[in-house]
Amino acid sequence: MGGPQYLTGDKASIEAFIDKFDVFLFDCDGVLWSGDHLFPKIPETIDMLRKKGKQLVFVTNNSTKSRGDYKKKFDGMGIQCSEDEVFGSSYSASIYISRILKLHAPKNKVYVLGESGVEQELDSENVPHIGGTDPSLRRDMEPEDFKTIASGEALDPDVAVVLTGLDYHPSYLKYALGMAYLRNGAKFLATNIDSSLPSAGTLFPGAGATSAPLIKASGQEPLALGKPSQAMMDAIEGKFQFDRKKACMVGDRLNTDIQFGIEGGLGGTLAVLTGVSQKEEFLAEGAKVVPSAYVDSLSDLLG
Repeated sequence: MGGPQYLTGDKASIEAFIDKFDVFLFDCDGVLWSGDHLFPKIPETIDMLRKKGKQLVFVTNNSTKSRGDYKKKFDGMGIQCSEDEVFGSSYSASIYISRILKLHAPKNKVYVLGESGVEQELDSENVPHIGGTDPSLRRDMEPEDFKTIASGEALDPDVAVVLTGLDYHPSYLKYALGMAYLRNGAKFLATNIDSSLPSAGTLFPGAGATSAPLIKASGQEPLALGKPSQAMMDAIEGKFQFDRKKACMVGDRLNTDIQFGIEGGLGGTLAVLTGVSQKEEFLAEGAKVVPSAYVDSLSDLLG
């Protein structure tokens, strides 16, 4: 077997590759756009696949936005997409908490370290939650906080899960509360543990940076519910009902997107070079994660 197939500029190979699959799972950041910058001819590429009758699912690890938020972003970018086609890590975590953990009231609350996207998806599954965007937690830790957290007075006894996502407003107080809940036996979940977030043409700290202080402080590792977790793949397959061998994962990051597709037993994986991973990483001898094929950018599929 040779290395991955380079498709850019090879019209016949592109057609043959697309024809192999009925379903395409797309990462978003680094594939369709970088932050608010839309890559060239993305709407036309998505339209081309739809015209060929392909089923499309947009699978994102970005936990800061809900499916509704993503629908608005797709609309703003001029990309045809329904809310039902979006499957984000916040939604994945909410599905896991509500349908797999099946926690019983009253001890069924989630303490959130993250943004409103996580809260909206928990609401969609009727999961009670605290923390998150609560403005009262966006402050410095006071001497009194140490006492009330240590005594348990500051803690909600009904918290059963600590869920971390990308948090733009982290604080020592939030981490102290999260650590206390974990010490009290709460389950530790993460929407995803991406080390970085591609935006505005460069990289910023990802959701893994939010969970890192709690991992270090508690000595526990969270169960991650974004790519490459196969709990997410199982949830996607359960919702969309497709043949994995006729599905292709498209992404820019080897250790999340491409690994997700390979471990999920999908028929193919396609790497694009507009995001995190560079071709030198998977073309190197002994590379651990290698896509089936790669293109310089997604619009190269237009031929």
